[in-house]
Amino acid sequence: MKIAAVSEDGTTISQHFGRAPFYVIVTVEDGKIVSYETRDKMGHTQFSGEPHAEAAHGADPRGHGFDSASQNRHTRMAGAIADCDVLLARGMGAGLYRSMEQAGIRPVVTDRVTIAEAVQAYIAGNLEDHVEKLH
Repeated sequence: MKIAAVSEDGTTISQHFGRAPFYVIVTVEDGKIVSYETRDKMGHTQFSGEPHAEAAHGADPRGHGFDSASQNRHTRMAGAIADCDVLLARGMGAGLYRSMEQAGIRPVVTDRVTIAEAVQAYIAGNLEDHVEKLH
């Protein structure tokens, strides 16, 4: 199983998915962490020149990121972790959360700070998904 976490420093899980510059991919076999890998992640920096549906923020009762431009960006961001089963973040929009589910990646909004701690909690089956933190 592979678990992706968005990060700014390689150790902690980013509080803001869109601003994190990379993913840390943790490979788990037989309930144990066997490797870590870093992959670049597209985000606000790469998308700054693209049209942004500011009017869509808050306009959709489902939350942030359900417009077609956002969905397209989400699909491109998911491409780098298409081989992962889970995505860990400490904050993300509701549209991204749904896009990851549609890509077959289980998103988890966690309050755990470190990647290692969150992965261990996931392996143990006690990592809470704080969907109330979606924006």
